[in-house]
Amino acid sequence: MATDAFAELDWRGLVYESTEGVRDALARGPVTLYIGFDPTAASLHVGSLLPMMALARMQRFGHAPIAIVGGGTGMIGDPSGKTAERQLMTVEQIDANLAGIRAQLAKVLDFDAPGNPARIVNNADWLRPLNYLEFLRDVGKYFTVNYMLAKESVKRRIDQEDGISYTEFSYLMLQSYDYLTLFDRYRCTLQMGGSDQWGNITAGADLIRRLRGAKAHGLVMPLVTTAAGVKFGKTEAGAVWLDPQLTSPFRFYQFWLNTDDRDVVKYLKFFTFLGREEIAAFESLVAAAPERREAQRVLAREVTRMLHGQEAVDRAEHASGLLFGERISELDVDDIVAVFDDVPSTGIASSAFATPGMAIADLLVATKIASSKGEAMRLVKGGGVYVNNRRVGDERARFTAEEAIAGRMFVLRKGARQYHLVRIE
Repeated sequence: MATDAFAELDWRGLVYESTEGVRDALARGPVTLYIGFDPTAASLHVGSLLPMMALARMQRFGHAPIAIVGGGTGMIGDPSGKTAERQLMTVEQIDANLAGIRAQLAKVLDFDAPGNPARIVNNADWLRPLNYLEFLRDVGKYFTVNYMLAKESVKRRIDQEDGISYTEFSYLMLQSYDYLTLFDRYRCTLQMGGSDQWGNITAGADLIRRLRGAKAHGLVMPLVTTAAGVKFGKTEAGAVWLDPQLTSPFRFYQFWLNTDDRDVVKYLKFFTFLGREEIAAFESLVAAAPERREAQRVLAREVTRMLHGQEAVDRAEHASGLLFGERISELDVDDIVAVFDDVPSTGIASSAFATPGMAIADLLVATKIASSKGEAMRLVKGGGVYVNNRRVGDERARFTAEEAIAGRMFVLRKGARQYHLVRIE
């Protein structure tokens, strides 16, 4: 195990850039640190797990973590990493989103830890009451336009055709004021975030130096992408959410289970608390026997357990075992839809499945798996058609609603990989 928090972050590949003296500051004793979370949705997504885990790791080394939910800055929108102006949200939308985010942060942070309990604070508490003229006089005068224009998040947007509004241009000052406020209230001297936050973080540290004559630090982590160059957490079905109502625990488990061999060791470092030796063993296993996918299974177990509990892991693993076997009918329809979210589907009226049932040839034509009844018959005779993972051997076979999964769905398969869902409507 690493002997200090900086070393822990470093061997996990989580130190992208840091201000001078961070390692020494962390080694001298407990530090109060913070990371901000954007309330643009009712739930955080898997991309938020990296900063969540960073706070949790720091807490395990005795430091005091603060999670800011941006009820104030969320009204403006951070231009960092964005190529267009954000859609502004109402105060009511932001406040509703904050409730769900708090519950998710509580999954990984310990709010009752003796000596260094985690805190969640809302920057709306100090930003919404701000007097505009006083803010410009007391804070704004420390930010030259030249200084702000030099920040990467601003420069990138100025080069865009639509430019950047004064609203988002002001974001850097507001985040800097957050850091100053947390310094005053909690003696917070370290801000962490993604690498796209470097300009905002160093601006806040500079404001603390100017106004309080104190040293404050910043440390940023790499932005996570897949080996295929895709933004982490983005799938064909959309974002993978931490809220089980938005992304089922089963689909959440499957997301991690499907991790590319080239990414799995990195993700074990980023998203689990497994130690160096354990991860090194999985790295060797991935190199020697990638087909076993043991590292992916452990990754899926660890992250799903942390966010959704052991029961969700047990259900997901049981469902995974059934998914491609003849007992697929025991699965929930929602779990099947989650796994086959990018598979084509066809709705067919329930009357078609009344006794004596719908002929297999008609079913294959209706779903366009076969172009004609003749082709459908040939497919069945050749042994290439499966219904609910059972091979159909009789070209005269018929299917009723009683044979459907939960009376609502059939999973058709042609050959080894061509799937199609049939929804009984």
